[in-house]
Amino acid sequence: MQGLTNAKSSLTVPLRLHDKVIGIFNVESTQRAAFNEDDRQFAEIFGRYVAIALNILDLMVVERTGTAHKVADDVSAEVAGPLNDIVSDASSLMEDYIGHDDLRHRLQTIVDNVSSIRKSLKQVAEGPNTVLGAADVKEAHDPVLSGSRILLADDDTNIRTTITDVLRKYHATVTACSTGAIAIHELHDQDFDLVVSDIKMPDKSGYDVFDAARKKNANLPVILMTGFGYDPNHCIVRASQEGLQAVLFKPFKVDQFLAEVRKALQGQPASR
Repeated sequence: MQGLTNAKSSLTVPLRLHDKVIGIFNVESTQRAAFNEDDRQFAEIFGRYVAIALNILDLMVVERTGTAHKVADDVSAEVAGPLNDIVSDASSLMEDYIGHDDLRHRLQTIVDNVSSIRKSLKQVAEGPNTVLGAADVKEAHDPVLSGSRILLADDDTNIRTTITDVLRKYHATVTACSTGAIAIHELHDQDFDLVVSDIKMPDKSGYDVFDAARKKNANLPVILMTGFGYDPNHCIVRASQEGLQAVLFKPFKVDQFLAEVRKALQGQPASR
């Protein structure tokens, strides 16, 4: 990242978590010899607290993910019995009322609704590694999506495959990348109408992909995704200041995703 313009001195200390350096903390000044030994000692102490705070944030995200999965699993287990009873009773009534087509149709609707409830609970239990409602998308012609060239970057195989399948059902051309570095390489080699990228990936961040897209084409829209609002490098704030199209928080609904994609391709401002 570019530092202070016309900086004449700097103070740089490690963000140390126990014996591991997880980053650096840097302060710059336009004055010469602006920092002394007291400043260095204070900055090192401050840097340790920053490192501890970042580590706690990581632990909280992991705990939040685990808690969400546990709650969803518990709810699924609690409602499994009553849902089975509803389906059993409805099926029995359908057999008793053969010839009553209207009543049988209403009972079948109850059975179908139970199936939808089970499917929704299963999707929620999968946490941020899913797109809600994606399985219900049918192949169709879409005047906005059809023929569009979309670059997708996400290290999660399930998310990458699901989004690719959804977009291709609307006849979009999708280049799916498992890392940010591969996505940046594709940006250099090809032209795209839209970039969709996860924020946290093993190599390059979502902001790195966003920055590469802006350098390729200042008008190229970019949508960033993240699980549970996790953004340790402040990609959302930085990219939003530079023209980010939209941010999606996993797990998101497929209709919400498609709406933002259509707005981006049509050059419309995203929902805030």
